[in-house]
Amino acid sequence: MPTVILVRHGRSTANADGVLAGWSPGVALDDTGRDQAAALAARLAALPLAAVVSSPLQRCQETVRPLLDTRPELPLHTEDRIGECHYGDWTGRKLGELADEPLWKTVQRHPSAAVFPGPEGESLRGMQARAVDAVRDWNDRIEAEHGPDALYVLCSHGDIIKSLVADALGMHLDLFQRISTDPCSVTVIRYTPHRPFLLRLGDTGELTALTPPPRPAAGPEGGAAAGPAADDAVVGGSTGTS
Repeated sequence: MPTVILVRHGRSTANADGVLAGWSPGVALDDTGRDQAAALAARLAALPLAAVVSSPLQRCQETVRPLLDTRPELPLHTEDRIGECHYGDWTGRKLGELADEPLWKTVQRHPSAAVFPGPEGESLRGMQARAVDAVRDWNDRIEAEHGPDALYVLCSHGDIIKSLVADALGMHLDLFQRISTDPCSVTVIRYTPHRPFLLRLGDTGELTALTPPPRPAAGPEGGAAAGPAADDAVVGGSTGTS
């Protein structure tokens, strides 16, 4: 069965602003994200890729564009099922504000029970199910067209990729917040008839993201300012900012 190179989109304007973008239209890569996308194309240049599959959202399409520009023989396929989680009424809001919502604790500690509010809101279980189905369908299609040793790129979003890794490792979805994927990171899963193998996880080729972030500013009573706790996962995936 094929090996899939899962690429998280490069840093977006929403990442830089600490906003949960979801399916908001017009969320593009920022300057850092465009540099990351160009570097990604160079990192993948020597690999015998069969195809590129991308989320329909602009930030993913922009991430794979430099790769496609240098590899015009590669077909681009757009797949809605690997689009970002539908965060419903959380879409477009600041992550710091969302950390004060009661649902935040469920998302952190019991994500399999989390359903995002509003008519467009999706459950994290539903998000994982559609993403896993999409990858397995694309594995079958790529294998049929290019053989069992084929290698292809799938460009998606932080929570989608984390849920795919959890599935590959046989982890319950409630543990997926232990996984982190930075913008434009590469995660590689080799699928076989009996089990997947995780070959790379969140690889960016650089170590600056390991620098500890600055301490939060003091709140009005002298304590730490409100916002996500130190052990909270970033909903939607790491923002790529310190």
